[in-house]
Parts: sequence; structure tokens; C-alpha cells
Amino acid sequence: MAFPNPDIGDIIATTIENRSKKAADNITRRNALLNRMSKRGTVKPFSGGTKLFEEIEYAQNSTVQWYSGYEQINVAPSQTLTAAEYPIRQAAVAVSISGLEQLQNAGPEQMIDLIESRVKNAENTLMALISQALYNDGTTPKAIGGLRQLVATNPLNSVGGIDGNTWEFWRNITYGAVTNGGAATTSANIRRYMDAIYPQLLMGDNSKPDLIVADNTMWTYFNESLQPLQRFQDADMANAGFMNLTYMGDIPVVLDGGFQGYSTDVVGVGGVPTGFMYFLNTNFLKYRPHRDRNFTALNPDRYSINQDAVVKLNAWAGQLTVSNRRAQGVLYPT
Repeated sequence: MAFPNPDIGDIIATTIENRSKKAADNITRRNALLNRMSKRGTVKPFSGGTKLFEEIEYAQNSTVQWYSGYEQINVAPSQTLTAAEYPIRQAAVAVSISGLEQLQNAGPEQMIDLIESRVKNAENTLMALISQALYNDGTTPKAIGGLRQLVATNPLNSVGGIDGNTWEFWRNITYGAVTNGGAATTSANIRRYMDAIYPQLLMGDNSKPDLIVADNTMWTYFNESLQPLQRFQDADMANAGFMNLTYMGDIPVVLDGGFQGYSTDVVGVGGVPTGFMYFLNTNFLKYRPHRDRNFTALNPDRYSINQDAVVKLNAWAGQLTVSNRRAQGVLYPT
């Protein structure tokens, strides 16, 4: 049976489209990592292409030299740049309504309220999926690569088509609490562990980590390690609603844990993995949603051939990329 009122698809589409910009903004506001990246200008929508490329400066120019008088200068071409390439990933969520529900909510206001509530739930679910994926380890099929892949505990892995085992410049900094520190992280030793990572991330161009994200346990340990007069907050992160403290005077240490859902949810528990703390230089991290798939209603409507129902898809496409792994670090529990 055909759906009794095909125009209902227009109501669903209009509702999704009217909310799509808000949803796209909300995911960057509600996620500590994306919030910081947005402020640093590294949320970079793209408009096309088969893959996403991040240009990388990986070597010094081999022609540099001292010389004297008429001595010849080396002008041979010097290979100093390459690129990491990332696949485009896609996600979607369906908003459905049956013919019976349409009849039961026949008034325009009732119908819009019904659809809007379902669209909002769909948006929240899709945002949860993307937020969870930000900490993926790269093994989830068809999902975006998250920090556990880009800033890995074993930095010899391959990211963006470049093998960290072969190329030393493509390895992030790691510090295992037990492996390197000799004991599990506590409030008594967390500052020492953090101090071991931080100097390795200082770059010659005065670049340094600008965000540290931690799970509930690690954030609590850091908080307990501070004297009362040392507890300062980053105003921007605090104003955005993120619980944070500062490290080294101005680096926000943000709780990206809190309640992350139940293990039985469709989208599993997200947030920073237990016992992890990521030291991030967001100048080299990019959130790359597609301009035409950023919480966008897909056309045409999906009508079932044997059901009195219509389905509308809300879709997202993009990736999380890194262009300098050496500028990122992770403190992990083992």
C-alpha cells in the first residue's frame, strides 16, 4: 500500500534541513575536542574528491650549506613534502513515520511536533556516533579513524597511508604509566608522568599542545594533584560548558568523559578511554565534514513497497585527519 500522504516526506525533509546547521554546530559545541578545533579554525568542510589529503613537511631541504666566494651552491631538487590520505567515511540515521501515526497526528502542529521530536532524537544519535568515533582505534569497519589510531599507544602503526614503522617523523609520543613510569597512574604521580610527555611535544616554531583531554579517572587524579591555589580554568572552555583545569599555566585539561551512555545502547559508550590522557596540538588535527553531508536530509524519500510508511535519511560524511603525528602525545595506563 502506498503512503496516504506523500507530502509528509516534505515535512520531514524541511524539519531536518531547518535543523541541519544547528546540528552541525551542536556537535562542535558539545564535544571538547571539536570545540577546541573549531576555535582554532581546524574544522574544515570539504566539497569533493575521492579522498582527503593532508600535506606534510617531513624532511629538511638537503641543499642547505655554508659556502665561500665562487663556490658552487647545490641546486638539486630536494624532496621535502608528502601527503597523508584519508578515506571519506559515511554515516546516516533514519527518521520513519507510519500511515497510522500520520492519521493519529493529522493536525499540522501535531505532525510537526511528532516529526521534530524524532528528528531531534536522530540528530542526537548521529552526534553520539560521531563523538564516539573520535576515539576509535581504526578497527571499526567503515568508521572514521579516531585518536586511538591517530595518536596510538603503538605509534609504529600506519595512518593516512604512511607507515610509522618506516618513517620516524610519523610517530606520536607515548608514555605508559606502568611501562615507562613503573606504576599505575595515581594523583601522586600523574604530574610526573605528564611532565615526561610535555617537553617532547614542544616544537621549534613555539608550537605546543593546546588541549589535553582526559577520562573521568585521569581528570580526577590531575585535580587531586593540584594545590587549591593552582586550580585555574581556561575561560573559553569553561564558558563553553566544559569542566577543565589548566596545565603549564594555559593548557586546558578537559574532562571528556562524564556520562557517556550505557553499554547496551545502539551507540556504545564513548569518550576518552579509561586511564587515557591525550596531549593534542589541534593546529595539526582537522575535523573534515562534507559540505553536502553535514546532518543533511537525503533525497528522495524511501517508500516501502509493502508497508504504509515513509523513511527519510539524515546523513553525514567526512573524516578526522592529522598532518603532524609527532606533535601529539598520549599517556596510557599499561
